Amino acid sequence: MITKEMIIRINELYHKSKKEGLTEEEIHEQLVLRKAYVKEIRSRVKQKLDSIEFIDE
Repeated sequence: MITKEMIIRINELYHKSKKEGLTEEEIHEQLVLRKAYVKEIRSRVKQKLDSIEFIDE
């Protein structure tokens, strides 16, 4: 599950990367957080699509 703190950290790392660059550790952290975020979004979309029922007229 993506927490508010994770989103805040993703945004912090993004802004830092644009201003001054990231260390190798921060780059790795950013990749891990982004993968978790994308995985969560995909899961939510899949869950929503799976719950759709088609009704013939």
